[in-house]
Amino acid sequence: MEPRYHRATLEDLDLLVRTRVRVLLAANRLPEHTDMTAVENASREYYRSALADGSHAAWLVFDGDTWIGAGGVSFYRIMPTYHNPSGKRAYLMNIYTHPDYRRRGIARHMVDLLVSEARERGVTAISLDATAMGMPLYESYGFVHMPMEMELPA
Repeated sequence: MEPRYHRATLEDLDLLVRTRVRVLLAANRLPEHTDMTAVENASREYYRSALADGSHAAWLVFDGDTWIGAGGVSFYRIMPTYHNPSGKRAYLMNIYTHPDYRRRGIARHMVDLLVSEARERGVTAISLDATAMGMPLYESYGFVHMPMEMELPA
């Protein structure tokens, strides 16, 4: 059966939150019993607001009625720069495929959907954080490492 890609709406809020937790547990190699209550609550609030105002788009992937993957993109704006005169940016996140469905092009198609959405909105700067497992996909797609970027930890 071909995977079915579904653009998420507020009606999918519970599944989006469960998906976010699943992705974070996997990406951070956390035990299944890790208390994610704070993340669940904050994610629910985030999705409610960001889906409503259009600053986030999310997709869910199904095999029949079974959830098998997800992906999302957040949109924001910074001051214009020489390389990004519009200041429009997008950040891909939550890209996940259930282990039983990996290596079938699902994640690549998800990236296609997310990048297309960003391009349709006039975004020219798209970034993401990658796990070691996802790195080859993103590199083959054309994403490059950004050696000059820095972050101040909390």
